[in-house]
Amino acid sequence: MEDSTIISLFLERSEQAIEELDHKYGPAVRKTLANILSDRLDVEECMNDTYMRVWNSVPPHRPDPLAGYVCRIARNLAVNRYHADRAEKRDGRYDLVLDELEECIPSGADVETEVEAKELTAAIDRFLESLKREDRFLFVRRYWYADSVTDLAELTKSNPGRISVRLFRIREKLRKKLEKDGFSV
Repeated sequence: MEDSTIISLFLERSEQAIEELDHKYGPAVRKTLANILSDRLDVEECMNDTYMRVWNSVPPHRPDPLAGYVCRIARNLAVNRYHADRAEKRDGRYDLVLDELEECIPSGADVETEVEAKELTAAIDRFLESLKREDRFLFVRRYWYADSVTDLAELTKSNPGRISVRLFRIREKLRKKLEKDGFSV
């Protein structure tokens, strides 16, 4: 079913909209959630919360593309759940993803105002636009969707070692670019 048809079902407040959304994007949403959360029950709960958020936000929104909209809601819910569950302890594979980026992105303590945070976001966006398509794909899949290096290697028909090296080089470029733009790491 086309995204526009699914959105029309949401606008009509038809419960079939959730079924069609799950049919079309359920696997991608589950994978995004599972990459961040290790508990199957947390994944299922966030899945339900994701669909509820989409239900409550369409209308008034008419997301385009629908896949990115749904996965973004799911990812944000998963990250919030992850941090809430691990407020006192650090473990899990998502910590590894965060640790990898920690060396090249300024900490929240250094970014004191919302304006500085927006400037950092804009600088990262410009950096991503400057990357080759495949490097941008790897960066977003690793650091937004938290895909494993092994999954990325399979997606790009490469080997995990090569992917790890490419991600390291991309992070180094980002760190240098941010330092050049005046952000302290």
